[in-house]
Amino acid sequence: MATQLWASRAASYLRISTIHRAFATVAKDLKYAESHEWVRVDGSSATIGITDHAQDHLGDVVYVELPEVGASVNQFGSFGAVESVKATSDINSPVSGKVVEVNEKLDSSPALINGSPYQEGWIIKVEMNNPDELKSLMDPEQYSNFCDEEDAKH
Repeated sequence: MATQLWASRAASYLRISTIHRAFATVAKDLKYAESHEWVRVDGSSATIGITDHAQDHLGDVVYVELPEVGASVNQFGSFGAVESVKATSDINSPVSGKVVEVNEKLDSSPALINGSPYQEGWIIKVEMNNPDELKSLMDPEQYSNFCDEEDAKH
């Protein structure tokens, strides 16, 4: 009887932490693309990475292909790739502009994308040339709903 009670407590704890995790996966101050990249805007500067949802589906990231500083990126166009133990996926830019910085820490520590997708695991910084493009991106609530619908299909 005591084992059964412990198991049901453990199961209820796991359900609570799973629900909590679902809410924690979408950062509130970002915009999102359907291809699971995020953008944090500061003036005309945009920091770009892949979402917690994307890294979760990819599994352990083992390599990140980064563009050169000075390269141009186009909204929804590919600028690099993330290789994981499961697959390789293109990384698309949520906005157009010029790459002004790349996260060189990812060369030696690609797992930063798994451990800190919204902070330490950012991928590039872009000087935007058309801030109006942000209007075509999802806000956190829209992105959260998009992920729920996508997961329900699989």
